Order: sequence, then C-alpha cells, then structure tokens
Amino acid sequence: MRDSLSAIMHSITSKPLNFSTLNDLIINQDSIELSDEVQKRIVKCRMYLDEKMKRSEAPIYGINTGFGSLCDVQISTDQLAQLQENLVRSHACGTGKFVPKSIVKLMLLFKIKSLANGHSGVHLSTVQRLVDFYNLNLLPVVYTQGSLGASGDLAPLAHVALCLIGEGELWHNGEKNPTQEVLNTLNLSPVKLQSKEGLALLNGTQFMSAYAIHCLLKSYELSYFSDLIGALSLDAFDGRLEPFDPLVQLVRPHKGQLLTAQRITNFLKDSPLTNQEKTHVQDPYSFRCMPQVHGATKDALAHVSSVVLTEINSVSDNPNIFVDADKIISGGNFHGQPLALSLDFLKIAMSELGSISERRTYQLISGQRGLPSFLVKSPGLNSGYMIPQYTAASIVSANKQLATPASVDSIVSSNGQEDHVSMGANAATQALEIVENVERILAIELMNASQALAMRSLKTSPFLTQFLTSFRAEVPFTESDKPLYVDIQKTIAFMRSLKLDSDVLFERFTV
Repeated sequence: MRDSLSAIMHSITSKPLNFSTLNDLIINQDSIELSDEVQKRIVKCRMYLDEKMKRSEAPIYGINTGFGSLCDVQISTDQLAQLQENLVRSHACGTGKFVPKSIVKLMLLFKIKSLANGHSGVHLSTVQRLVDFYNLNLLPVVYTQGSLGASGDLAPLAHVALCLIGEGELWHNGEKNPTQEVLNTLNLSPVKLQSKEGLALLNGTQFMSAYAIHCLLKSYELSYFSDLIGALSLDAFDGRLEPFDPLVQLVRPHKGQLLTAQRITNFLKDSPLTNQEKTHVQDPYSFRCMPQVHGATKDALAHVSSVVLTEINSVSDNPNIFVDADKIISGGNFHGQPLALSLDFLKIAMSELGSISERRTYQLISGQRGLPSFLVKSPGLNSGYMIPQYTAASIVSANKQLATPASVDSIVSSNGQEDHVSMGANAATQALEIVENVERILAIELMNASQALAMRSLKTSPFLTQFLTSFRAEVPFTESDKPLYVDIQKTIAFMRSLKLDSDVLFERFTV
C-alpha cells in the first residue's frame, strides 16, 4: 500500500500544526505518518485503559456506561465492543448537503492529530486506519447538518467513524460508493472498535475546526485580494494616496491597518494615475478608509487564527485519560464555544470586506470623475456594468443575514443532560457561504475596476498593469452589452488560479 503513496511524507508529531504546514499539506497533497513518539504515546494510553478496566468495575462514562442522559446505565464487559458500534450507527444521522471533500480531508487530519496527543484511549491500529484513509484519499461522505457543536460534532464525526467499521459511504476516485465495496477493492478490513473508541471518534470539534481552517486559508487570500483590487479601484476612481501615508497609520497603529496601508501603497508605487494632480479634496470612505476597514478584518483573522490553531492541536474528546496522574476525567473539552464565537467573528469580519467592496463598485459606475455611467460606451443604448452591482448588492445583503451570530442560540438536547450547546457547526457552514460570497463580490469589483482603468488615458502602476495584463487574457474589455455572468465566472476562476505563497498569504507587518 505504501508504494501508492506520494514520495513526500509529513510526520505527525507532538509539534503543533501551523498555517504554513497546513497550506503545504493541502497544496502538495503530501501523505502523513505517525511519528514513533506519537505511536508510543497512543499505545501507552490504551494499555493503561485496558489495565484499568481489568482492575476495576467502577462506572466510567462512555467506556462502560451509556451516553448522554443514559450515562448512569452501566454496560457489562462482554457488551463494550457492541456499545461502541451501536454508538457510531445511532449517531450517524446527518442530513443536508455533502460536506466538501477538502473539508472532510481536514476532518480526518484533525481527528488524527487530536488522538495523537495520547489522552483518548484508542488503539494504534484505529488511528492508523484514519491515516490510511487520509493518504489514500478515502473520504467519508459527511453531511452539513446534524451537529449542535457541543458534545463535539457528533453526527458528522459518526459518518467518519461509520466508514472505519465498513459501513456508510466513501468518496473514492471522485465517486460515492458503499464503504465495504471500496475496502474490498483495496484489501482493507473494517476496524473492530473496542471500549472507548467509538466515543473518542465521535466526541471532538473536527467538523467545526475543518471548516474554520478552510475558511481562514481562503479568507487570508481574499484579504490580500481585497487590498489588491481595492488599489485598482482607487486608481480607477482617480483617488488620493494621502490617507495611506504611514504617519496617519502610526498614530493609530493597529497591525491590520498598518499592513493594509503598506500593501496598497506598494501596489500603487510609480502609478501615473496616482501621481497626477487631483481636483478633489477627499475620497468616499470606501476608498479612503480601506486601511481601517480592511485592517480590522486582518486583526479579526489573526484572533480567530489563534483560537483555531489552539483547537486543532488540542484534545477535544471525552473522557480524557491522564496516564501519569492515574486519572480518567469526564469533562467538557468537546464543547465548541471557542470555535462558535470565533466563527461568528470571522463571518462578521469577512462580510465587511464584501460590504466595502460593493460600495467601491457602486462609486465606479456612478458616472463620476470622468468615467461614463455604468462604465460602457453609449450608456442608455448599453446598460454596461449596471446589473453586476445589483448582483453584488444582493450578495452583500445575503451576507448580512448569514452573519447573524449563531453562537447566541442554544437548545436543550439529550433529555436535558446537554442543556447548553454552542451552535458552532451552524456558524461553520455559514462562514463558508460568506467567504465564497465575498469572493464573488470581489470578482465583480475587479471587473469594474479593470473596465474603468481601461477608460483612463493614464496607466496604473507597473505592478498592477502586469496583473491586469494577465487578467485581460482571460476576461476582455466590454465594448457593448453581453451576458456578464460568464465574465463573473471567468474572473472567479482567474482569482483562484493565482496561488499565493505562504510568505504573502500570512504576511505580518513589521516596523
């Protein structure tokens, strides 16, 4: 089986995962393996649990008891394996849309990382099978709805665990197939879950975490594009560069504000349009306040990143096993409140990038500063870029609705035992929708800014001119009315084709 894996192997160790590593794993599709240190830790924890079970018949939650409000029902020793399989089957009740495959793969990675900490009591062979699924790109079919984000992401993770025991469905070679058929094809046997293992697989925040990391990586890209496209729009609108002066930023030195002003200034370096004499004293806020608005989103991303990176490197199942302290403790590390609040923050922060982008689009088509109405020749006969702004406005309004915090809600479950839940899973799926919406809004702004710049007698900066040359190879200048949905799709594809390296993606301002 190893022969079919890629030559590059990333070792899962006690060292925390970071954004650069995650970005490389996603882009390069590297395989992973468990380090010797991690393997020994997993084995040590399992041996401790087995010995504990032999020496004591005392009830231990989820190991020899029922689950949730059935925690006081003790289960006999000969039924412990059946208990774990029943748990997986009964909890696999997700519904709704399919979770994107890229996010399912992150769920696998983060479950492996959590179990690798050695406080979950699973067998090494069970974790290794998760590694096999990851490396072979065997991705469980998981659904978006079903998690309350409190007892962990129970339903989504149950669909992952279901595939380990040979049930459910897998994505394999782009097709959805019964798990057992795929396992037979690859000569893999289903995992036989033992005490604690089903609960360890189901308890955890890996659904929320995977969505969060996916959204954050995309958000960092869109934050960069917001600055880049905003710079194009500023020049297209014949805007002033004084609001981006370092002196203005340093008397209010939020890091995101400093970075935004620096980036936009660099993008516009040596622009004839920027350097020409201006007849107006000020620009609208959507141009003048980009350092403050874009910067606040950058600072929000930094905060959310800190929370999410802590989460993916932590133990989030229950109960937790502490071998050296000789303790098995039933706690609440599965509760998704840190992620729920952070995902809601991410939703709001990214919505604002879309909101200010749409306002710049509106200004560009308004017939000001020597630009024709709706950025087209013969306006009236042609509607030009009138309706793309409608589209952007519609999406901005949708984002406002999606950005309503999910974490302020809760609902009682499990007969009152689980009486406060985070709703972080809802925040996660909403965050992805918002991030994808912001990409569409920025694509519409890019279309408008490029159209407006083509109507100026002076050029923009050398850097932005080079960028526009690449863009124009995909999306031509609009001479007269045509179906613009095609250009929107091409613009989104163009933005996605521009892969930013980690140094640019996770750039930090340094004075």
